[in-house]
Amino acid sequence: MPAKDLGTKHTCWKCGTKYYDLKKPSPACPKCGADPRQAPVVKAPSAAERKRAKPVPAEAPEVVEEAELDEELDEADEEPADDADDES
Repeated sequence: MPAKDLGTKHTCWKCGTKYYDLKKPSPACPKCGADPRQAPVVKAPSAAERKRAKPVPAEAPEVVEEAELDEELDEADEEPADDADDES
């Protein structure tokens, strides 16, 4: 449970640190010193903008058949290891 005497909980808009303002008149992030009152205002898109935005289609994952996997594994096993044979 949060203590009631710590003031308001903030999340820094610059570094993401969570902190309480300790009821100070000018709260500042203890890590970077940013003032939460100077945070940039992010405007939510309007309903018309949301309608105009087209959803991004998800790409279908590539399906590899079992026979293709077996061929790739066989080819990898057939390649000789050159480093182990060159001891002389």
